Amino acid sequence: MRPLNEREIRTAFVNCTKGEAKRLSVPHDLADRPWDDLDFLGWRDPQAPDRAYLAVELDGRPVALALRSSSAASWQTRRSMCSICLTTHTGGVSLMVAAKAGKAGQQGNSVGVYICSDLACPLYVRGRKDAGVGARLPESLTLEEKIQRTAANLAAFVARVTA
Repeated sequence: MRPLNEREIRTAFVNCTKGEAKRLSVPHDLADRPWDDLDFLGWRDPQAPDRAYLAVELDGRPVALALRSSSAASWQTRRSMCSICLTTHTGGVSLMVAAKAGKAGQQGNSVGVYICSDLACPLYVRGRKDAGVGARLPESLTLEEKIQRTAANLAAFVARVTA
């Protein structure tokens, strides 16, 4: 993924108002992010732990989503699998919900996904971050195929939000 700046991220949100996008928390360390290892940029709002955001480049343009997570996920201790990168965690996967884009979202419709709580899927897939013993199931796929699968899973989620 190419590096994104704060302005690009804020204008890329498809499921919140321009005012909400202007007020939300964008990471201050964008220049220090490992962009070559990111299929998407994901972050949690340090001031509001139930809020998370992600930005991805699809068809040559950035698309960003505002997400909300259930506070109940923080106490969960059973093993769960992220539906984006297929990494398993003990307590490290959250159900995150995105309001649908446009009129459907204004009417309260949303789409949910089980995703790594820290939104570090690209780093888990590449082995740059460790989720612990048994986090990555043995597979015959190459790293490139795993990266493509992760990107396809995320693109499918974004498509459900924007449909």
